[in-house]
Amino acid sequence: MSHHVLFNLDGQEVDVEVDENESLLSVLRERLGVMSVKDGCAPQGQCGCCTVLVDGEARVSCVTPVDRIIGRTVTTAEGLEPVWRDACAASFVATGGSQCGFCTPGIIVRCASAVAKGRVDRASMERALAAHVCRCTGWQSVLDALESPVALDPSRDLSLAAERAALEGGVPQQVDASVPLGGAKFADDLAPRDAVVAVPRSAGVEVSAELAEGIAWVVAETLRDARTIAGKVQGRRTTLDDAPPLASLDTPLNGVSLATSWVDAGYLEPDASWCEPGGEPATARGNGGGFGGKADSLAPPAARILADRLQRSVRVVMSREDVVRFSAKRAPISATAQFDGRVVSIRGTCAAGGESRLRQAAENASPYGVGIDAVWETATLPVFRVSSALRAFGLAETAVLVEGALTAAGADRLSLIQDARSASVLLDSCVLGFEGAIAGARVTINSDTGKLERVEVKVAAGDPLDDVVMRSYAAGAAHMALGWVLTEGLAVDPETGEPLDLTIRSLGVIRAKDIPEIEISIVDEAGPPRGRSSDAVFAAVAAAAWDALLLADASRPTTFPARETRTARILRR
Repeated sequence: MSHHVLFNLDGQEVDVEVDENESLLSVLRERLGVMSVKDGCAPQGQCGCCTVLVDGEARVSCVTPVDRIIGRTVTTAEGLEPVWRDACAASFVATGGSQCGFCTPGIIVRCASAVAKGRVDRASMERALAAHVCRCTGWQSVLDALESPVALDPSRDLSLAAERAALEGGVPQQVDASVPLGGAKFADDLAPRDAVVAVPRSAGVEVSAELAEGIAWVVAETLRDARTIAGKVQGRRTTLDDAPPLASLDTPLNGVSLATSWVDAGYLEPDASWCEPGGEPATARGNGGGFGGKADSLAPPAARILADRLQRSVRVVMSREDVVRFSAKRAPISATAQFDGRVVSIRGTCAAGGESRLRQAAENASPYGVGIDAVWETATLPVFRVSSALRAFGLAETAVLVEGALTAAGADRLSLIQDARSASVLLDSCVLGFEGAIAGARVTINSDTGKLERVEVKVAAGDPLDDVVMRSYAAGAAHMALGWVLTEGLAVDPETGEPLDLTIRSLGVIRAKDIPEIEISIVDEAGPPRGRSSDAVFAAVAAAAWDALLLADASRPTTFPARETRTARILRR
């Protein structure tokens, strides 16, 4: 039953008609058009993207019933004190603390509450950020922006910053002070609110649905109605551990073996698109490419099909649970690697759909003076679609196996390097990316405690265009690589193939308080800008992290995530 609620929104009294049990997030976005408040996981209440202030206290609006704020004051990013808000947004741009800009409005709103209470030290900010997930930045630049606000250099050319961001993200990106406050062009923010809404139907729900892109879509006049009719897939975190779906291979003498698990790209903005009849659908990649995870998104083609079929504008919206169930995943592998002094021999199996990228990685010029002889078989796993577009796919897997084989053989990497460019970035690993960027990394793990202490990165990619953006992407790639090796995995029902981990927190993304110091050096290099330096960094950090685990932990892990190591146990507490 609908009824009216009255409250103060950003200094203005509003009177709005709402449905019974409707959330504050739904009212803000769907009824009042406040698009800075983002829906990253509703109604899980776990990502922090929809954070607002209610009477000055931070609240996650997706789990706050609108009836509880009757007569109270709600503040979004738009309603924050303008001088502080704009200075904070500029600081995020100055440090690289904002990339896609999806999580940052909620972070800024929550930290406004902390600042108002005088809690401005780094430890307080880390505690505040415990309620948030950020996938792009690796947290360090976010903490820097909040702890010691930095003015935006007026001489900095943000068009060059956007050019570097586009090279890293694979799609055009916006870089300016509006982005941290939610001003980037995300598909669902721009979708017309009079369009009908399509959402995936839950299994077992007996309602009519439109088939498109292999999914049954329930269509209704509003998002709330569509989700009510479609039925809910309950977000949950299983008690079962993730496990590699391909059987582990015996470790060869003086070699290594590795089996990887299913992982989710974990981008914060769920897939969305919209389309008019006969038109082109809005891209699901908005202000970022979802680390390659949205290259094969089902939302845009479904929006086009449904708009043409229904002859109405259609808005396609996926929930967090839908993203985990339907988005393309990184193909798991199971492989061994061995170094004979001249050639690294890789023998393995890969989930069907990823083998061509793995072969390309093996054929890519090695940064060492050694050959790579890789033989990959394929296995069909009846679970997820896989995508070779995901960040550093193939490159990282190959780099990890090569570095592991060199470590197992006791090889001196410096003696193997045959060119000055590789030598300029060599730390404990060295990786040449698909588009010519090159990176090296060292990961320091305390052998007594198992604590992850430091990450060092060197990267060369021609003209960096903008050092701030390049460092931000490198830090984010390092953060994601550490997660892939140590904490991230997706539990899957072995009988039905259904994913069991459906919450954003269950994916294992490393939290702000647990990320170590990340030191990034950009090597001065002449020549035109080279793309995807962050892919090279991802691969180099992953290889260095596994190498550090092999040396520091008696368990000598053979699976990702390396959950049985002391380092992983510390991070997953």
